[in-house]
Amino acid sequence: MPANRSPFRRGLAVAAALPLLALAACGYGSRATDDATAEVVAEGEKTDGLDTVRIGYFGNLTHATPLVAHRKGFFQKELGGTRAAYQVFNAGPSEIEALNSGSIDIGWIGPSPAINGYTKSLGKNLRIIGGSASGGVKLVVDPDRIKSLKDVKGKRIATPQLGNTQDVAFLNWIAEQGWKVDAESGKGDVSVVRSDNKVTPGAFASGSIDGAWVPEPTASKLVADGGEVLLDESDLWPDEKFVITNIIVSQTFLSEHPEAVEAVLRASVETNEWINAHPDEAKRAANAQLERDTGKALPAEVLDPAWESIRITDDPLAATLEAQARHAVDAGLLENPELDGIYDLRPLNTVLAKAGKPAVDDAGLGTR
Repeated sequence: MPANRSPFRRGLAVAAALPLLALAACGYGSRATDDATAEVVAEGEKTDGLDTVRIGYFGNLTHATPLVAHRKGFFQKELGGTRAAYQVFNAGPSEIEALNSGSIDIGWIGPSPAINGYTKSLGKNLRIIGGSASGGVKLVVDPDRIKSLKDVKGKRIATPQLGNTQDVAFLNWIAEQGWKVDAESGKGDVSVVRSDNKVTPGAFASGSIDGAWVPEPTASKLVADGGEVLLDESDLWPDEKFVITNIIVSQTFLSEHPEAVEAVLRASVETNEWINAHPDEAKRAANAQLERDTGKALPAEVLDPAWESIRITDDPLAATLEAQARHAVDAGLLENPELDGIYDLRPLNTVLAKAGKPAVDDAGLGTR
């Protein structure tokens, strides 16, 4: 790790006492899923002597890795005689709570709830152990009301939740335009409307908002309803890459069951390779699992463009997580967090080395 650690990382390890930095979706609940899918049956020797490994993820296309790994049986194959059990979440806070309580062992989650969970526990509850997805966030607008980026000033733009990953990104973009917005109230040169992703399409259709800075598949739903993509957030990042989903594990589980952690990471790497080699089949598998988990598959006019905008990756893109945290600090939504030790990429790099793949970097934020 670099010796010259930044003042940002030496800041206070205190998260703002807000329900912020939460990856918003349809609510705060979760539900277990059954295993009547295309999975192989748990058989063989138990991994680390465990009966079950409990895996959490969202019923959202940006969680394509666990959706496909669940559907196609990659997790179960690597865990052998240890059963892979699943919990599907609607938002980040409930998944962090489940990890803290021991209801799940490993989860797929967005960067903001991972940051919030780590800092609020003073670095004691989780580690980020891998990447999963990049991109898939867009500013979609009503083309009759907004024809250029400068037209966003004075308009009503939705984000999923105060302080969530997309909310922070939009506030940062507003500041870069030289415009002023009070982060808490959302009032200012742009009216930032915090709107749950499940109701945003209705608000857009009714004209109560002029656009939205949202993740997939909500962005593609708005486009299907007549919106136009004004900006793809990927265009704002180096190499057009930024973390939208990564893998977390409880520190206790990581310490006590390293073989199980490595097995899940091995399944993740195998799944990502399969997704990238078979994109159409993977898209169908993800949508089939979405239908099973949420009760509703995505229509082709939403699924196809949403899938195209998401990049599947093993790399957690650690430098972009640090930047996202800094944006939250600049917006006044987070006190300077101490992120040292939030990553432990040693198990992933072991898996990658065995697969003949290059190692990934923790941007100096790895555990020592």
